[in-house]
Parts: sequence; C-alpha cells; structure tokens
Amino acid sequence: MEEKEMAKNPEIVDTLHGTDLNTDENAAGIPDLQEPEVALSETEKWQAELQEQKDKYLRLMAEFDNFRRRTAKERLDLIQTAGKDVIVSLLDVLDDCDRAEKQLATSDDIALQKEGIQLVFNKLRTSLQQKGVKALDSIHTDFDVEKHEAITEIPAPTGKLKGKVLDEVVKGYYLNDKLIRFAKVVVGK
Repeated sequence: MEEKEMAKNPEIVDTLHGTDLNTDENAAGIPDLQEPEVALSETEKWQAELQEQKDKYLRLMAEFDNFRRRTAKERLDLIQTAGKDVIVSLLDVLDDCDRAEKQLATSDDIALQKEGIQLVFNKLRTSLQQKGVKALDSIHTDFDVEKHEAITEIPAPTGKLKGKVLDEVVKGYYLNDKLIRFAKVVVGK
C-alpha cells in the first residue's frame, strides 16, 4: 500500500530517493535564479540614470559658465563704449569750435564773433538735450537737499526769498529725469 501511495504522489518518491524537487515556484527552497539578474539590471538602470543626470549637470554647468563669461564680456564692452554715442554727437560741436577759433583769429567783427560762438553753444545744448540731458532750474525755487548743494547762505533781500535759492554758482543737470549733478547754490536766510 505504501508503494501505491508513493506512485500517486511523486514528491514523496523523490524525497525518499534523496532528491528534493520543489515544483512549486513560491515554496521555500532553492532560490530563484532570475532574482539576482533582476536586481543587477535594476542597479544598472539606476547607474545609467545617475550617469545621465551627471552628464546633464555637467552640460548645464558648462552652459552657465559660458553664459557668465559672455555676459561679463558684453558688460565690459558696454562699459567701454557707453559714452560713444554722446561723444560722436559732440564731435560735430568740436568741429564747430575749431571753425569758430579760426574765424576769431581772422576776423575783428565782435558782433559776428559773438553770433558764431552763440551758434556753437546752442548746438552743444541741443546735442545734449537730444541725449536726454536737461538743466535743473534752481533760481528762486525752494532749497531742496535732494537737488541742491548749498555753498553759502546770505541774508535774503525780501521775506519771500528766505529759504530759496538766490544764486546758482554751478548748474545742476538731469539725465533722462535722473539727477546726475547737484546744483551748487547760494541760499537766502
């Protein structure tokens, strides 16, 4: 009877003969040979992804470094040529000054000389105005520390002029509505 049971159940036969065949995949026993390969491919996958991220990082850093160098070079070029536009416009005025100087040496007509000089001054003012330079009007305005630099105080001739600008020693100027030079003034007290 034992032989009939053994014939019906092959696992028992294999166990009796000394071999343990585990036909159930999920049962404990000899470890599955596929598991280490899966873990190895997972590791390789993560290493490949890590290498890809490192490559992206290095490329990004190189790109940023190039950007930083290019920006620094452009900034340096801008600083070196920032006044070029203004200087080019003033060269015409300088040419007029040279012509006026020659005219002063050859002519004795004072009225003609004054007119020529006045034309040069007007051209200079026009050139600067086109570039955004505007004079600050200070005479008889309230003294403002944001716009004026007081050189001295003198007694005001009338009560209305107390605390107001009586004289302007050096004009103040705006460049595109930003004060670039304070006016040096005399204030009434």
